[in-house]
Amino acid sequence: MKNSDNSTPHLASEFDLEVMVSLPYYHSFHDETVNLIKAMGIEPKTWLDTGCGTGALVNRAIKEFPETKFILCDPSAEMLHQAQQKLKSYPFGDILFLKPLPTQDFPPGLCTSPDVITAIQSHHYLSPDQRKKATHACYNLLRDDGVYVTFENVRSFTDEGTKIGRGYWKNFQLKGGRDSEAADAHLDRFDREFFPITVEEHLNILRETGFRVVELFWFSYMQAGFYAIK
Repeated sequence: MKNSDNSTPHLASEFDLEVMVSLPYYHSFHDETVNLIKAMGIEPKTWLDTGCGTGALVNRAIKEFPETKFILCDPSAEMLHQAQQKLKSYPFGDILFLKPLPTQDFPPGLCTSPDVITAIQSHHYLSPDQRKKATHACYNLLRDDGVYVTFENVRSFTDEGTKIGRGYWKNFQLKGGRDSEAADAHLDRFDREFFPITVEEHLNILRETGFRVVELFWFSYMQAGFYAIK
């Protein structure tokens, strides 16, 4: 049953532990995002993390980019509270927390044009129109040549592939200690509480938004990572 303080099936206070059993290679999403930005040779002045959750990505990235100003936003006030608690001990860096706000509702001029915008496992809760609106909001905020990085749950290309993928994903959760009923309950949210699209549909949204470079750079189970350069 869905909780009441954020879009995930886990309470914000329990999210960090629960997500490790829910999503294969979850920490890789953060590691590979940081590795990508380093590989691109970017020294971001400003980095906006939307759908920041408990601040895990920024907690990872700030170690590599201590001079970067990080801006965190999430639709959930409780997630933002958890992120504030996680990041409060850092003696370096510049961290700004925005009020609770979903990406698709970002107003123009929300913040000074970021060099990097990240959205990690946050937009698959949106309807098709909201997802496109969220992508456009990130594009409009980015500076020219800025990079947008997103990880999302993805849909297989065929119904049979989706069935196999869900079984593969369930086995990961069972191996992590979930019982069969709990794993089924989590996966039954597919197309009911989160709405995956295929890799090609992701790429098309990014292209249609106007990004000049659009790439898939990470893919495993039913999760994928994409980057796009304005």
